[in-house]
Amino acid sequence: MSRVALREVAFARSGDKGDTSNIGLVPYRPHDLDWLLEQVTIDRVQELFGSEVQGPIHRYTLGGISAINFVLERALSGGVSRSLNLDAHGKSWGNLLLRMEVEAPPGWMPGWLEESGPVE
Repeated sequence: MSRVALREVAFARSGDKGDTSNIGLVPYRPHDLDWLLEQVTIDRVQELFGSEVQGPIHRYTLGGISAINFVLERALSGGVSRSLNLDAHGKSWGNLLLRMEVEAPPGWMPGWLEESGPVE
């Protein structure tokens, strides 16, 4: 198995509502969802964000669209209108998640390599 950055496998969209951050993770290829579910766990997300997230993290599987949704509570220092942070929005949190490394299954390659054929 090889380690790859999550950004090689999926894209993310994120936002906020009050003190809660929301991160949607969507694999570029729907068939990659199963092995991502095994690796992108609540524990790993908590480890990645550390003390930035003071509340629980919830993970929802959206099988119909082959996606994962994470809801991170008490994650934005009170939210936009209550925080003294320069940027208390959750809009950049998706990019932070994409830096996580995952173990790709044997023979896996990024979709853009599949389309162009094997690298020689």
